[in-house]
Amino acid sequence: MAYRGGFGGFGGGNQMQNLMKQAQKMQEEMQKAQAQLEETQVEGTSGGGLVKVVMTAKKVVTNIEINPDAVDTDDITMLEDLLIAALNDCYEKAEKVYTEKMGAFGGLGL
Repeated sequence: MAYRGGFGGFGGGNQMQNLMKQAQKMQEEMQKAQAQLEETQVEGTSGGGLVKVVMTAKKVVTNIEINPDAVDTDDITMLEDLLIAALNDCYEKAEKVYTEKMGAFGGLGL
């Protein structure tokens, strides 16, 4: 069988160029989605709003607010539990946003 150029089953350079363009476009879209994740903020709360945690959709905590009513020096364990609950609430929301934005890329670049 004679060599006809191209890349095996790709059918020549034109098809390869199209594949490269598609890959580049997907990479650009993925970078945009990742930038959006860095800018998107989610909020988790616990104790009816006594503790509030804010983080990016990339799961970087940017703020924690604790209502003074949540602070009982005789029961620090309750405050710790409220912080854990608010963080977990926030992580769940961030994960949902992350999955919505990045799911289209099928795990590429993760």
